[in-house]
Amino acid sequence: MIDLHVHSIFSDGELIPSEIIRRQEALGNSGVAITDHADFSTIPLIMKHLRKMQDYRDDYNLNVLFGVEITHVQPEAIGKAVELALKEGAEIILVHGETIVEPVKEGTNIAAVQEEIDILAHPGLIDEKTAELAKSNGVYVEITSRKGHCLTNGHIANMSKIYGFEVVITSDAHSPSDFINEDLARKILLGSGIDNPGKVIKNSAKIMRKKLKKLK
Repeated sequence: MIDLHVHSIFSDGELIPSEIIRRQEALGNSGVAITDHADFSTIPLIMKHLRKMQDYRDDYNLNVLFGVEITHVQPEAIGKAVELALKEGAEIILVHGETIVEPVKEGTNIAAVQEEIDILAHPGLIDEKTAELAKSNGVYVEITSRKGHCLTNGHIANMSKIYGFEVVITSDAHSPSDFINEDLARKILLGSGIDNPGKVIKNSAKIMRKKLKKLK
């Protein structure tokens, strides 16, 4: 299991990066991405902190990526936020999608999948056009264990079958109690209506391999 959506103390998470990494290892997971909530005011600050961890990446016994989850940025400005995140060294970029339990601005989902991002996180009731663009632009869409955000997992799974976009399973963890392992991830995927949970779990590994290869 590789969890590509975890928050640290550099946004609203409870743990420093090293403890996140250690706890993921203790769970038997093989990789993690620390992707803190960010907008224009915090992208440089977050990446300034997380860049300090990049020199110690090889000291850990699992694969690690450092990036951001662009959050509550106006849809028309998401592209500029992505550009800033890349400039500041983000290795993986998520966009906080239109979850049904938060007031994310309408239009965020479709704006996000038109940009150079990796994952559209918890998009809620993703529509047909967004689904088609996610497929054509190679953007992965998140199925999550996160309370509230998981309420539309079934819809996302069904839309992925119809429109063919790829999905990933993440925890969107903010505290240690949120972390998941592969066994729980498989159960969540099956409960969401995913027929081949193993393939979805491998999608995260595929993203990790691609990103690490690019960093070499």
